[in-house]
Amino acid sequence: MRKYIIILVFGFLTASCGESFLDLAPKDALSPATFWKSESDLELALTGCYSGFESGDWLMYRECGSDNAFNNFPWEGWTNIGNGTLSAADPGSSYFSYTTIYRCNELIANVSTMDLEASTLEVYEAQARFIRAYKYYQLVINYGDVPLVTENFGSPEEAKIPRDSREKVLTFIQDELKDIIEVLPEAYSSDDFGKATKGAAQTLLMRIHLYYGEYEKALTVAQSIEGYSLNSTFSGVFSPDNEQNDEAILSVQHTPDMYSIDFTPYLPNGSGGWSSVVPTQSLVDSYEMASGLTIQEAEELGQYDPQNPFVNRDPRLRASIIYPGQVWQGDVYSSVEEGDANYYQTADNASKTGYNFRKYLNYLDAFPDEPYWNSGLNIIVFRYAEVLLTIAEAKVELGEIDDELYAALDAVRLRAGMPAVDRTRYNTVENLRALVRNERRVEFAMEGLRRDDIIRWEIAEEVMNGPLYGTKLGAVLDSEQDNGDYNVQLTGDPIFVETRKFEAPKHYLLPIPQSAIDKNPELKPNNPGY
Repeated sequence: MRKYIIILVFGFLTASCGESFLDLAPKDALSPATFWKSESDLELALTGCYSGFESGDWLMYRECGSDNAFNNFPWEGWTNIGNGTLSAADPGSSYFSYTTIYRCNELIANVSTMDLEASTLEVYEAQARFIRAYKYYQLVINYGDVPLVTENFGSPEEAKIPRDSREKVLTFIQDELKDIIEVLPEAYSSDDFGKATKGAAQTLLMRIHLYYGEYEKALTVAQSIEGYSLNSTFSGVFSPDNEQNDEAILSVQHTPDMYSIDFTPYLPNGSGGWSSVVPTQSLVDSYEMASGLTIQEAEELGQYDPQNPFVNRDPRLRASIIYPGQVWQGDVYSSVEEGDANYYQTADNASKTGYNFRKYLNYLDAFPDEPYWNSGLNIIVFRYAEVLLTIAEAKVELGEIDDELYAALDAVRLRAGMPAVDRTRYNTVENLRALVRNERRVEFAMEGLRRDDIIRWEIAEEVMNGPLYGTKLGAVLDSEQDNGDYNVQLTGDPIFVETRKFEAPKHYLLPIPQSAIDKNPELKPNNPGY
């Protein structure tokens, strides 16, 4: 996208914008007498819609609401969601905002008044409808029933409306996406990379069908998505030198000094980071051995040493997570040794699990002097690997164990440097379901999908209850592995981080913030249990 106008439009369109449509007074509207005249006006308004449609930080922090990650600082909004202590008065990080929906409604209402080519106006309107559909997807996934607002109100009093059913909102989203799929371009010029394409609308529709158990529909849409392919390497998908790769379907766009992303929350203490979002031991244990065995299976065969656990693992582990003994920015990451800058008790900013995330940060390993607090790296919302794993999951749930299922799984695994699926071992719905679910976990770690996965699979109450652990303590040895990392000897106790509680069905949804209910009592009753 033309990133250089994002800051301008963001300031231009956000006057008086708050957490809900009740905060938007008529004075915020852009007057047809002074605006909505030229394509540059339309482009400016559309960029305002894009500036709020998704956040790279929100995608990564969302992992802390799952068994993948822990949020070290409660004031950042995800600690209480992760451990189940959230409430309407203290909801943590809130998605209950209509600001972007308001902007999209404004554009959609005015686009027909403009004297431009009809085909041009159709594409602009379709993009705004996509962004609005995406925001409603966020709302319904997190809150269930929400007000469906497709036209802006004339006053705050008019905006005091009740919630519509989840089913009504989902039908609206799906109908919108079906309407615009053939209107949106398959691609744009490189200057406009990041705008919504036909593939983005298809992928969102696919995801919604999958998340709500409509497997036949999810499979049909996934099979129709064309023009994308897996990047040649896993880590290369997230490289700043390769942002417009053929795997990326939709990304949040960033530009240094204008609309940048700050990677400080994810870096280790020894690298100047805050370790706000850090991996759990559970996530680390989910990565298979390089042979394709689980660590439990490998340990029974004497092929996995729990005291030196990072040897011969799925290459995505090293590409996604910084672990003890790994060489990072020229130094050995020694979070298990007292006195080291990254030891979990050294400082508030040291990882409380003894791990840090590495995905998206690999370039900072090679270039540690890069301004990580002012990065222009795009953060991916949809990528083609999700399409392939959707094909695999949908076929498993439909009982269609065939070559297409295995081919989709194999493509993702082989690209990562893992072996193809052993078809003699994974040949039942039960075994394949476990494999596909784990594949989604390790492939998309730190990309914001895990929380929704464990809720829709109804396993959150199993994986989110009880103690949360980090690495075992021990020592980093002098001997090197083939990849240049160092062996470790983890003989101590695992780091205890916190005790988590997930109440089903209460925590399947987030609470409507009390501040929103105070402004609009029609939102009551809150979600069950809050």
